Amino acid sequence: MISTGQLIFAILFFVAFVIIVGISYRRDKKLHKKYYKGNVWVLVGFVVFFLILLAAKFLLK
Repeated sequence: MISTGQLIFAILFFVAFVIIVGISYRRDKKLHKKYYKGNVWVLVGFVVFFLILLAAKFLLK
């Protein structure tokens, strides 16, 4: 079982981690817009490819 101390530590760690990631993202927001402009299309390509694989799996079954 998880002790009360471990549970408190896990909750505090998670909260601190989310806060630090949020602060880091805000600081890097300008750089992300500058250097990663076309990444949405890469994500769309992966999703389309995955959907094609699923369709092929069900159609060839």
